Amino acid sequence: MFAGYGFRPFVLGLLVSAVLATPVAAGPYVLIEADSGKVVLEQDAGKPWHPASITKLMTTYVVFRAIREGRLHQYSLLKVSPFAASTPPSKAGFPAGQTVTVDNAIKLLMVKSANDMAVVLAEGVGGTQDAFVAEMNAVAQLLGMTATRFKNPHGLPDDEQVTTARDMAILALALVKQYPEHETYFRIPMLQLGKHTLRNYNRLIDRYPGADGMKTGFICASGFNLVASAHRGNKRLIAVVLGSPNANARAEQAAMLFERGFQAGASLDVLLGGAKNVNAIANLAQDPVSIWDQMCGKNRNRRVAMSDSGDEIDDDDVETPEDALRALKLNRATLMSEMPPSMKPIRVHSGPARDERGRAIVVGMVNGRMEIITPNHPLAKTNSGFAPLPDGFGPQAEDMKPERPLRLPRVAPMPQKRPDSES
Repeated sequence: MFAGYGFRPFVLGLLVSAVLATPVAAGPYVLIEADSGKVVLEQDAGKPWHPASITKLMTTYVVFRAIREGRLHQYSLLKVSPFAASTPPSKAGFPAGQTVTVDNAIKLLMVKSANDMAVVLAEGVGGTQDAFVAEMNAVAQLLGMTATRFKNPHGLPDDEQVTTARDMAILALALVKQYPEHETYFRIPMLQLGKHTLRNYNRLIDRYPGADGMKTGFICASGFNLVASAHRGNKRLIAVVLGSPNANARAEQAAMLFERGFQAGASLDVLLGGAKNVNAIANLAQDPVSIWDQMCGKNRNRRVAMSDSGDEIDDDDVETPEDALRALKLNRATLMSEMPPSMKPIRVHSGPARDERGRAIVVGMVNGRMEIITPNHPLAKTNSGFAPLPDGFGPQAEDMKPERPLRLPRVAPMPQKRPDSES
């Protein structure tokens, strides 16, 4: 009976205001504007923390840099080494000796959080994991991530693998600004691998209007971490949330940050020039915080998880009536709800990419850069070490007439426009 008086919008507005007035997170967080790097909100953003699988954002950054420099191509075939195949879950599970394209490895890295694909990419770029990690650390210093130290490319537990919310915001900002052509990798909702459908661990995607990436992470020492981005109109924000108690909480906390950042008065300090740049946040010189006991200790009803597989273990974790009430309020406030899929599941597979005629796409070194080699290219008949040439591939003696131009599928068959934030 209140429909004519706008009662429901009024109540929803009160609920949103009540939710946003509560503390956003117990762990470190930072919210910045993507165009300027100015800080909108932050708490303990310089406190050292274990990154877990948000490490993989730096892995992708180094891979993107290698692609731009011509050291690698998105269709390059990489071999799964025994070392990569032995990496603990979460993983794609390809056996040693199998091959996978750089493109499919990145997709599995971002959606499945596949630790084995992190090693495959590391070895494909650096030759060895150690050499790749050295490049990760060098890039971190170039970007100004002064408290960050990597020991592996996937984020599996290592006491010396450390970052801060500040540093991860700087990395996310660099990815957004320097590699916009690859932004769709960070917002794929689902992959199709054989008969298996793999949903992105980032619960903001297709649940929070305007969410457009990036990466989740979990180990016992770190809790549930998230680097996320979202846009509304022409405004784009980047949020980093560290140390959340479960997968739902980290998504909800990021959604609250975005809501506060998108509010009309949230950017007043920025507009007046009073907000500091994210680089101005001081990193603290102290040992990283470990919350292992709280997350996985003997008093916790949680099976010990050593990787992002913890996202699956802790699915829809609600521990107390207060948590349940809070989740109900959030749902009523419509901060997050199921939305129509922004894209169909993307098919991934092992082996080479193929053109529209079913032929393996070959990549080789041409004038110092990795390039696609067309079937009638002289290098297509040599042992390039990338994709094997199937029978009938390349110019044939009985058929020397000019071949039609090779029609290639898109590297990442995904819509290039970010989902509408107004939906």
